[in-house]
Amino acid sequence: MAKGKTHLNLVFIGHVDHGKSTTVGRLLFEAGDIDEQAMRKLKEKAESLGKGGFEFAFVMDHLKEEQERGVTIDLSHKKFETDKYYFTIIDAPGHRDFIKNMITGASQADAAVLVVSSEGVKEQTKEHAFLARTLGVTQMIVAVNKLDMVNYDQAKYEEIKKQVQDLLTQVGYKPDMVQYVPEAAFPGDNVTKKSDKLSWYDGPTLLEALDQIKEPEKPVDLPLRLPLQDVYSIKGIGVVPVGKILTGVMKVGDKIVVVPGREGKGVNGEVKSIEMHHEAMQQAEPGDNVGFNVRGMEQKDIARGDVLGHSDNVPTVATEFTAQIVVLNHPTVMTVGYTPVFHLHTAQVACQITEISKKINPATGETLAENPDFIKNGDAAIVKIKPVQPLCIETQKEIPQMSRFAIRDSGQTVSAGMCIELVKKAM
Repeated sequence: MAKGKTHLNLVFIGHVDHGKSTTVGRLLFEAGDIDEQAMRKLKEKAESLGKGGFEFAFVMDHLKEEQERGVTIDLSHKKFETDKYYFTIIDAPGHRDFIKNMITGASQADAAVLVVSSEGVKEQTKEHAFLARTLGVTQMIVAVNKLDMVNYDQAKYEEIKKQVQDLLTQVGYKPDMVQYVPEAAFPGDNVTKKSDKLSWYDGPTLLEALDQIKEPEKPVDLPLRLPLQDVYSIKGIGVVPVGKILTGVMKVGDKIVVVPGREGKGVNGEVKSIEMHHEAMQQAEPGDNVGFNVRGMEQKDIARGDVLGHSDNVPTVATEFTAQIVVLNHPTVMTVGYTPVFHLHTAQVACQITEISKKINPATGETLAENPDFIKNGDAAIVKIKPVQPLCIETQKEIPQMSRFAIRDSGQTVSAGMCIELVKKAM
């Protein structure tokens, strides 16, 4: 691991076919993270599959099915260094069917690169921007891509930039937290090298823009919260959970608890060792994606969606909670009794809306209606929610990193929000 450099998780998001994977591939190739020979092999492979021009995308799309379909399905991670930072790049799927992976990706990210092609803002551009904001990604670089398709026209770039600015302001991004970079990833203009075809632009390349991301403050003073992403049982080693630390610090030797656990009562153990990118560490901090070996737990006791904390500060399991939500994209209306799937940190749990307390103005928070019969697209509301099974969540006030969620139904994100109050389950 790069000693002395801050580690950041960076997610690439945007509408399908706008060039996310190609942008990432070009970036890694030009930064020297992929050698010529490997690139040549990918190029031959792309051509043999009738996908000439997809070779940079193949750098991240390593699953066979993805290469044949030319669509990013799962999240893929790659290490990458700039002068200032050490990044883990998460390439998130843009394709509608794969948005739950995108939600997992965005909820792990410190910053996002939103790739928008010269076609401008599309449906998923909007959805991804809103989700990134609701899931707590505060900084964004907007890469306006495929400018080679419009002869590097400055007016076209300015028009798209304005569209995106309006969108990001609407979903709550502060202008000083967003950078705009024109690029053409496939020919390689302004990804890592300045291009005379974009002579009208005097700002940073995409690579330089990454170094201008402000370093997020690590919430090391908050209690330890680590949502499990997977749990492996490795021969000769034992149980190895993996996940990203959201808050607090985990050290070798720590007494820990994972909740709710299979029985719903929590599972206790001790941290034997911690690894990140195959290197042993004595302690891990917020933002670190780690694998760690635990003593005292069986693989069958814990699972993805459970949350790890210290034994003396057990993560909160809620029997019900109150949330502020925004309805994004519901085919009809949301009413009391509605039971969609909530995605938060790494958990996916069906939850029922038991009360719609009030409809509010999302910008000011003022009450527009008390106990409305339903809420629809564009509405913001305070609602009461009952999870169908035990769910780990914290309030926005106590641990904001554990309070945000997205609500999905029949293949799309219908709403997103955050927990503001909760009723604790007695453990």
